[in-house]
Amino acid sequence: MSVTEAAHAKVNLFLHVLDRRPDGYHTLDSLVVFAAPADTLRAEPDETMSLAVDGPFAGALAGADNLVLRAARALAAATGSTRGARLTLTKALPVASGIGGGSADAAAALRALDRLWGLGLGAHRLAALGAGLGADVPVCVHGQPARMGGIGERIAAAPRLPRFGLLLANPGVALATATVFAARRGGFDAPAVLPGSWPDAATMARDLARSRNALEPAAIALCPPIATVLDALSALPGARLARMSGSGATCFALFDDDAAASDAARVLRAAQPGWWIAAGRAPWAVSP
Repeated sequence: MSVTEAAHAKVNLFLHVLDRRPDGYHTLDSLVVFAAPADTLRAEPDETMSLAVDGPFAGALAGADNLVLRAARALAAATGSTRGARLTLTKALPVASGIGGGSADAAAALRALDRLWGLGLGAHRLAALGAGLGADVPVCVHGQPARMGGIGERIAAAPRLPRFGLLLANPGVALATATVFAARRGGFDAPAVLPGSWPDAATMARDLARSRNALEPAAIALCPPIATVLDALSALPGARLARMSGSGATCFALFDDDAAASDAARVLRAAQPGWWIAAGRAPWAVSP
């Protein structure tokens, strides 16, 4: 028996930093959606716990304290399980890129082992456990569009989203989240004011343009190619909004639909063959 879980890319449509807590963590406000590109985690029964990594970005994880193993050990410790698992992670998402790849992988490990071991914990209990692993892990456990608050542990329903297209681009530069937060300057943001729903992508993009990614200036200062990516995305035919996701360096553009995003991806790949470029929303997040 084996269990397979997809670890979809997480995209912050906006990211406000509300304040800094006494413990050094920042309180956030963000609207999160998930994109079609994903890592894949396979779990098989075994007497011990092990992890093998393959895929185009496997080399970037060499020697890293991988969140997948940390998640697996945390789940075993929390449930008193003595079972092991042979885990295989196919790394298709760029590492340290602002789209929650490591957090999505950890969330996938929690979901996969919950199924493999027959624990039946469910998303809410797994998300609570995931909060100790990283700020993005709880929202990645749920894997649905969500309003994320606190240091990532507060998950609320997102506004009802319209049909829209999503294009991701990364210039091939890794950025550590802690480094970007340390470089952030200026004051704090107020929580974003969002409607209960949007009728179409144009209206959603117009409203989101009133918010921002508060980490974008610091990330650009550390990694100037991000500005080049944002300019390229903004210039694509049909692009409604271009913005950085998370702590970067991945950026995204919103379009009216998947077809427009796919057409734009072909244009961008021709112009920037060295960039990582992907289009599409996670299947369950596509509006009817």
